[in-house]
Amino acid sequence: MEQLRRGVDLSMSFLATLASLGVLVMMVHVCADVIWRQISGGPLPATVEIVSRYYMVLVAFLPLAWVERRGGMVRVELIDGFLSRRMILLSDVMAALLAAAVYFGLSYASWGIAMRNYNTGTFVTALQYAVPVWPTYFLAPLGFLLAGLVVMLRALFIATGTDARGDNREALQ
Repeated sequence: MEQLRRGVDLSMSFLATLASLGVLVMMVHVCADVIWRQISGGPLPATVEIVSRYYMVLVAFLPLAWVERRGGMVRVELIDGFLSRRMILLSDVMAALLAAAVYFGLSYASWGIAMRNYNTGTFVTALQYAVPVWPTYFLAPLGFLLAGLVVMLRALFIATGTDARGDNREALQ
């Protein structure tokens, strides 16, 4: 179980680093566009399209699993004060399974959209340049799938007595 936890943590660190690099490259690209506009009087070709269709999509979807792993999503504990410890654990497992089902459903739905855009070779035209955007449609299903897997692992960790952040908890019996 500890090796599984370390593998997940390493994978999530990689995704967070990749998304951080996406933010950094986006900042450099936008700054270069501003500087180029001042020098030449015109924009770098396709800056808006690349920022909105590549960088922003990367930054939005890849870190979903990392955020889930760190427990950073919104959590409502309205009735937890009235529940026994065992019922809270059961509630946490059920919420994780429901979240995983939603993530997997979103992954499945967005995979169909990604395949449709891949098959048609979707692109946008910017200043007479064709910018292929079909590859970015695969980031959403990937992000949702990874988040769903992380939430499934959280359910497993909670059910076996260790929650997703590594806190020791009593196992469901």
